[in-house]
Amino acid sequence: MALFAIVIALLLEQVRPLAPGNPAAAGLLRWVRTVGRNVDAGGLHHGWLAWTLAVGVPTLATIGVHGLLIWLGGWPLALLWAVLVLYLTLGFRQFSHHFTGIRDALEAGDEERASELLARWQQVDASALPRSEIVRHAIEYSVLAAHRHVFGVLVWFCLLAMMGLGPAGAVFYRNADFVRRYWDHKARATDHPASPALCQTAEQAWRVIDWLPVRMTALGFAIVGSFEDAIDVWRNHAARFADANDGVLLAATAGAMGVRLGGAALKPLTPETAGPATAATGAAPAAEGLPGEPPRSAHFTQVIGLVWRMVALWLLLLVLMTLAHVLG
Repeated sequence: MALFAIVIALLLEQVRPLAPGNPAAAGLLRWVRTVGRNVDAGGLHHGWLAWTLAVGVPTLATIGVHGLLIWLGGWPLALLWAVLVLYLTLGFRQFSHHFTGIRDALEAGDEERASELLARWQQVDASALPRSEIVRHAIEYSVLAAHRHVFGVLVWFCLLAMMGLGPAGAVFYRNADFVRRYWDHKARATDHPASPALCQTAEQAWRVIDWLPVRMTALGFAIVGSFEDAIDVWRNHAARFADANDGVLLAATAGAMGVRLGGAALKPLTPETAGPATAATGAAPAAEGLPGEPPRSAHFTQVIGLVWRMVALWLLLLVLMTLAHVLG
């Protein structure tokens, strides 16, 4: 069932992308905002309580609906529920238009337009960036977005689905990412700022939750790319990034593609202009660039190929697991 749900959700998302500000996203935003305002009192235990409510309640609700549908109608209703949840949490079209716009602008020679699109996407100051740096940041942000919107979701979806919990893993992973970004944004706001304890809690939880998925994505990129180079850069250079999880993924990507990633991070814009859904969440800075060729526009095609080969690898693994389950 998991294989069919994933394939159907990906196809639906390609045909009809989820609109920004959709009712599900708006409802989640209201819920997280309410929890933060009513529970966040500045203490570390308040932070953990707020995080548990913000992430745990939607996850438990997803499990409850799954169990109810299994009881009412069996697997057909549960499949429809899984498709709906994955449609809301999984997909390339939630970020790929940003990548495509930047690529098209650079291919047309309009570097100013490309830097504007990059700044609008991540709410960062991208003015005065040279062409190679625009390409580098676009690649880094796109790889991280592909992991957080697709491959990380798949890992947690499959883990909890194998435990009989339906699509709860997808909700758990995406909500954990959202509350981290939202409370980090609110910490810089002047109106009801989030406490440092709340932000620390969300960040610590996210590091643990993303530890396994990010390494599975990195390993997948190594398999579908240049394996030896990816593993070498991963082992020897991932620690140079400020964020350990991001460092693993970007180092493996750099080795798999043979492109030089890493370097100075872009400064976020003011909280008044950066919304919680688009606040800067890109690559953590590294001391210096990793080994590889300087980023060029041609590397955009390599990124696309790497990501889609990874999708094919995931589907192949799911097909094999499904066959093993059926034949077993």
